[in-house]
Amino acid sequence: MAFNVIWYGRKGIIDKVTFDAEKVAKDHAIAMFQTRRGDDGVICVEVRKDGTVVFSHSEN
Repeated sequence: MAFNVIWYGRKGIIDKVTFDAEKVAKDHAIAMFQTRRGDDGVICVEVRKDGTVVFSHSEN
């Protein structure tokens, strides 16, 4: 199964990355959030499997 990490900015999707395992996808999203927030203006990240959100994270 493929797990998609989708990075969102104020104007929509910034980037998508695919992983084979849910744990790896979630760990990547958590580890990279602050960096992507500062560098790319990310406001939210989701991990999706078959169109269903299995994890999401955002900060004010």
